Amino acid sequence: MNKVWSALAVAVTGSVLLPAGTADAAPAKYARHNDAAAQFRKAGISWTSSGNCADWNKSGCTSFTDINKATVAGAIAFKKLSKCRVVITAGTEVGHTAGTYSHRNGYKVDMSKRDGCLDRYIPSHFKRAGARRDGTKLYTSPAGNVYAREKNHWDVLYRNGRA
Repeated sequence: MNKVWSALAVAVTGSVLLPAGTADAAPAKYARHNDAAAQFRKAGISWTSSGNCADWNKSGCTSFTDINKATVAGAIAFKKLSKCRVVITAGTEVGHTAGTYSHRNGYKVDMSKRDGCLDRYIPSHFKRAGARRDGTKLYTSPAGNVYAREKNHWDVLYRNGRA
């Protein structure tokens, strides 16, 4: 009976109906910087920018415009789990455009390494996952998020809203 209904759906709509969860949906976003910033502030996460600004079209700013809700939730979950002070130094602002899973597309944030807590926590709790082409060490959390240990910050790719 299912085959009949599927064939009918294709004939009527001209397309194949996929079961729920089969296709990748576009990630939910915070369209405005202030909406994401409010979530970070509520969780005790701070941010800084060399330009003291939040304009996503200006280099030197730290913006959360169009950041994925899962990225915000993932950073908050990481802070709770690690008990580290989290200071975000880059979000979705211009200049971070490489690849689908980029800062600009809302998947990544940079976190400061200033107090050393992240440098201690991440390598001791997450699995070593090789290195990027530039030699940067990679670590993967149990949730599948990728933490890249760059010279003066951690570049973090959130695939979901968990730590």
